[in-house]
Amino acid sequence: MARYYFDLVDQGGLVVDEEGLAFSDMEGVEQEATRAMADAAKESLQRPFKPGEAALEVRDDSGLVLRFGSQ
Repeated sequence: MARYYFDLVDQGGLVVDEEGLAFSDMEGVEQEATRAMADAAKESLQRPFKPGEAALEVRDDSGLVLRFGSQ
């Protein structure tokens, strides 16, 4: 199983996931990324984001795998 890290990029900068989670397939990674973006959207109600100011970068030990959102 590979370890994936879910980093949040927003107007405040980069929040790096230093622990990561292990997944056996990309379907699990995509599900976790979707959940993480939903959580970030909920948190944005506390501190509003302008459209396009938040993204989730998913990486493994070799680098960027997926990017959700825009920036």
